[in-house]
Amino acid sequence: MDLASRYKGVVGQFFSNDNPSSNEDGYIQRVLDRVSNGTLPEDRRTAITELMSVVAESHAAQLAFGASGFPVILGILKEERDDVEMVRGALETLVSALTPIDHVKAQKTEVHPALMNSDLLSREAENITLLLSLLEEEDFYVRYHTLQILTALLMNSPNRLQEAILTIPRGITLLMDMLMDREVIRNEALLLLSHLTREAEEIQKIIVFEGAFEKLFSIIREEGGSDGGVVVQDCLELLNNLLRNNSSNQILLRETTGFDPIVSILKLRGITYKFTQQKTVNLLSALETFRLLIMGGSDTDPGKDANKLTNRTVLVQKKLLDHLLMLGVESQWAPVAVRCMAFRCTGDLIYGHPKNRDVLASKVLGEDRQIEPALNSILRIILRTSSLQEFVAADYVFKTFCEKNPDGQTMLASTLIPQPHSAARDPLEDDVNNMSFGSMLLHGICSGETDGDLETCCRAASVLSHVLKDNIQCKEKALKIALESSMPSFGAPEPLMHRTVRYLAVASSMKTKDVKSSATGKSYIQQIILKLLVTWTADCPAAVQCFLDSRPHLTYLLELVSDPAATVCIRGLAAILLGETVVYNKLKENGKDAFAVVDAISQKTGLTSYFSKIDEMQKISLFSSSEKPSQSHKPSTRSAAFSTDEIEDGDEAGVTDHPMLSSLFDDSFVGLVKSLEGNIRERIVDLYGRPKSEVALVPAELEQKSGENEKDYIYRMKAFIEKQCSEMQNLLARNATLAEELARAGGSQASQGSEQRASTVMEKVQMETLRRDLQETTQRLETMKVEKSKAESEATKYKNMAEKFESDLKSLSDAYNSLEEANYRLEKVKGGEPVDVEAIKEEAREESEAELNDLLVCLGQEQSKVEKLTARLMELGEDVDKLLEGVGDEAEIPSDDKEEEEEED
Repeated sequence: MDLASRYKGVVGQFFSNDNPSSNEDGYIQRVLDRVSNGTLPEDRRTAITELMSVVAESHAAQLAFGASGFPVILGILKEERDDVEMVRGALETLVSALTPIDHVKAQKTEVHPALMNSDLLSREAENITLLLSLLEEEDFYVRYHTLQILTALLMNSPNRLQEAILTIPRGITLLMDMLMDREVIRNEALLLLSHLTREAEEIQKIIVFEGAFEKLFSIIREEGGSDGGVVVQDCLELLNNLLRNNSSNQILLRETTGFDPIVSILKLRGITYKFTQQKTVNLLSALETFRLLIMGGSDTDPGKDANKLTNRTVLVQKKLLDHLLMLGVESQWAPVAVRCMAFRCTGDLIYGHPKNRDVLASKVLGEDRQIEPALNSILRIILRTSSLQEFVAADYVFKTFCEKNPDGQTMLASTLIPQPHSAARDPLEDDVNNMSFGSMLLHGICSGETDGDLETCCRAASVLSHVLKDNIQCKEKALKIALESSMPSFGAPEPLMHRTVRYLAVASSMKTKDVKSSATGKSYIQQIILKLLVTWTADCPAAVQCFLDSRPHLTYLLELVSDPAATVCIRGLAAILLGETVVYNKLKENGKDAFAVVDAISQKTGLTSYFSKIDEMQKISLFSSSEKPSQSHKPSTRSAAFSTDEIEDGDEAGVTDHPMLSSLFDDSFVGLVKSLEGNIRERIVDLYGRPKSEVALVPAELEQKSGENEKDYIYRMKAFIEKQCSEMQNLLARNATLAEELARAGGSQASQGSEQRASTVMEKVQMETLRRDLQETTQRLETMKVEKSKAESEATKYKNMAEKFESDLKSLSDAYNSLEEANYRLEKVKGGEPVDVEAIKEEAREESEAELNDLLVCLGQEQSKVEKLTARLMELGEDVDKLLEGVGDEAEIPSDDKEEEEEED
């Protein structure tokens, strides 16, 4: 194996005579020579110690060692196992050669010595076999340094090392045995296995069958569970690698070790509940383990759903929900990241699982008199927390609880009873026993009226949207709620929907306390309230009627759709809400019916502009690529550990659209918006395509009523006709507006649209005319071609007949001439005998003339046909002379004069 020749070209660039590093190269060569050729053992050991030191400190030395040092070191590992000092030195030298040097700036080059050396060493599978065999040595440092070398190779060349280990008998078994070794070696083996099991399904299965679960839980218990150090984190990272997207390993864990050892990690110990940074990371890693179990495996696994359902059921039976509520709700001293992850796991645990939802609904938290339902406590956190990340995570619990759970929604909606304003103290601090879920929610919605901050209002609105989603009974229940004003002198109680719309208008002019995020803060509040209104009015005519009961609502919504200061999402959601007042409008009152709303849209914004607002909203990333919050959490690893800032508060920068609204505007809401868009377009087209029902002629109204005199009948008919005319004028105006909007849609800009549209229409008309003319011409041409073919066929037929008649005439002439000759010879034979020659000639002439007359009659008939055919061919543009060229050249028909001359002779 010529290892040196592999890097000859690369190393030559650094160790040429012109490069000062060549001195180091010479030094490495001399030291290697002492190691391989030294006679005294002490001298060789000293030389290998020097080699290890210089390679650990110099990039040039690492390159020089990679060029020529591997054969020497590998020779020691193969042949000098008995000399433990030499083997240790050789392994430490390899560790130095494979470890990047960070504290010294490398030369400005793309060459990375540690990476190149790792590639060189891992190319030969026998090298990996040699290293794994060293794990069976008794010396502690030999095993320790061997694990360091394997870890370095895995970091630089993971795929190659994974393949090599799979092909080596007992390779993984030797690594697993290191977990039962001394602490330092065990920890190094944990790191190695954590890197080895990432995205390597075959290795994951083998490690599990080697008893990985039992060994990992044993180490976690020894280290103190969540209170342990980084070793616990390494164990949990390895455990997560084994469970991620692997249903078979999850089933094996559930049926062998069980979930109890994992659940026990979340149990908080001690009185002070101190949360160090390492403990926080350990808890996050354990929560991620539960998240992987709740997911059930890979999406492509056919048994994922069954495994997921079983895992969720067993986890709740193991009291996981109690520990999650302890971390997320009761341990308010826990870091925000831990509380948020606990809420996400809670939401995932109850999602689509009726029994788990019922367990959560029945949970009661607190002690002594300060007890309350768990859902109330979670709502209190939503309304009180200063962290938007925690609000989103806690809101996710209500989303999953209410999803396809009409009974749960009805239970929550039944508590929507507003308390008198004078008797309502701050429910977020006192009277927790007397404040129901619904009362607390309504108080949160109204809290912005007193302190001028709508942050709490929009959070309560988000929870209310989950309670009302896809539930007509809950929507109608909420419509009956009337809220008292903070100042009774303002008038009668105000419906909850009207109060919500008023807060939406207030949010448009509201200035947030944080100046740097004022624009995004206003946008955030408006979008959450708009989401509630869109969800509320969906498939609910009563909600649409309540919304339109106040005329300023429609006016404000039209202004919001065309507000240039609003964000794309706000204008789009306002357009969707406006469309719902058309689609679900069952009113017949003039000014509030669907026709009136569409007329208002056409006059205020224009239909093209209106639909463009919806299209623009659906193009933003918020609606085109939404993701669930439970899927957005990144796994915690030692290589990507949480920073202190992240642990203290996950994303206080979440006031921007994407970190928070991408979670609140989930796939379900995005799907609702897209379906509503299609219904809105269809409904508006339908309204323009047919008259109002009042316009239809009713025969009964045209009949004169009994007892009605002529004068009253005429007046009634006149009023009916005037009403019809008015309706017709309205229809004509709407159709004209629609035509104008549709015409505008053809142009890209309003200033250039008219000329471009006119030109486009003219071009289309001209193209259509030319297309029809071309089609007609083509058809005529095809007809003429057929007629021409028929004429040519007839011409050929008559030509053949003429040739036949000419041949017959020639034969007749030849026969006549033969007859004359025979007669002449006969006269000469008879000599002087008197023969009546004239009589014979006369007889022959009569016979010939009779035959000739018949022939001439036939020729005359054929000549008439030829003349007609010639005229037709000339009409078709054919050259008749050219067609008849050559006819009759071979034999001419004898003329009558010539025949007469012959007869006279």
